[in-house]
Amino acid sequence: MFGYRVPSPDQAMLISGGRRGQGGAPFRVVTGHGKFVLPVFRKVRFLTLAMCESEVAEKCVTRQGIALTVRAVIAFKVGNDTESIVNAGQRFLSDQEQMSILTGRIFAGHLRSIIGSMTVEEIVTERQKLATEVLETSKTEMAKIGLIVDSLQIQSIDDGDTGYIEAMSAPHKAAIQRQAQIAQAQATQASVEAQQEAARNQAEYSRQTAVVQAEYSAEVDRAQARASQAGPLAQAHAQQEVLAAQTELAERRAQLRQQELVAEVVKPAEAEAERIKLLATAEAERMKIQAEAAASHDRVALDRMLIDQLPQIVKEASAGLANANVNVLNGTDGLGEIAAGLVGQGLTILDSVRRNLGTPGASGNDNAAANGSGNGNGAAHSGRVEIE
Repeated sequence: MFGYRVPSPDQAMLISGGRRGQGGAPFRVVTGHGKFVLPVFRKVRFLTLAMCESEVAEKCVTRQGIALTVRAVIAFKVGNDTESIVNAGQRFLSDQEQMSILTGRIFAGHLRSIIGSMTVEEIVTERQKLATEVLETSKTEMAKIGLIVDSLQIQSIDDGDTGYIEAMSAPHKAAIQRQAQIAQAQATQASVEAQQEAARNQAEYSRQTAVVQAEYSAEVDRAQARASQAGPLAQAHAQQEVLAAQTELAERRAQLRQQELVAEVVKPAEAEAERIKLLATAEAERMKIQAEAAASHDRVALDRMLIDQLPQIVKEASAGLANANVNVLNGTDGLGEIAAGLVGQGLTILDSVRRNLGTPGASGNDNAAANGSGNGNGAAHSGRVEIE
């Protein structure tokens, strides 16, 4: 748009020709936004706010009188506040390159001042301290011209041909070299030890590998041997099991045959023997019973016959008394005794006949006959029968 101006982000727009700016400045400062500017009546200029750089290479003398050439780099810029922009604009707006030149000169002076109060050892070993002191001493002057320093870097310190820094570093170099040699020797020793250890490890690994391979080969051989024996062993076990099964089958068949023989021969034979025994026992018992019955029948028949003949026997015995002279001393009792004696004699004769015939029970009858005879005799005696 006509008359509307906008500064870049790293610029400050300075407008002159109108009312004065802040603090009686001859221009107004515009940053970060645009502004209408009347043509012809107003004039616009731009001041850079970007980072600038200045290099310093200054020959300085230390507190020891040693001349040193110090090289440094200063990074600076115009401050962002209005006051700094006004101060920098009044000094550098027409020639902004002068900011780097002036800054280098300011820092060169401060470097000479601060290095003059330090020794070479301090400067070499404490560069950051040197840079900090230079920044602190130059801050006020830089603020007056509207500049601020972001950093100061000491790039190099050179003593020329004096060799002071070289001599100063010699002990350190020697120590460093000694340490380097020691480190190298230690590294070499460590390397040798590492190589020896690696060789031992390699030998141990080779030994273990050989052992493992031998064990593996032995295991393979054993496995092959077992595999080669597995077939015959399996066949032998199978044959053994077949034989065992056949033996068991034969035993079972023999037991079954034995049971069959027992059932077919022994049991029937035992049953037949038992039957014959029972029949024989029954027959013997029957014959015994028949014999006893027959003997009993014969004895009964004989006894009956003898009993039937007893009167005749007694009669014959009494016939012998017919012509005898018998004296009965006691009357009726005497006659009874005589009769009883005759009967006893008959019984005695009967027993004699039984004995001659072998008839059982004769001995008992003998006793009875004897008793009868005795009784007869006694009766005869007691009856006082006298036969002449």
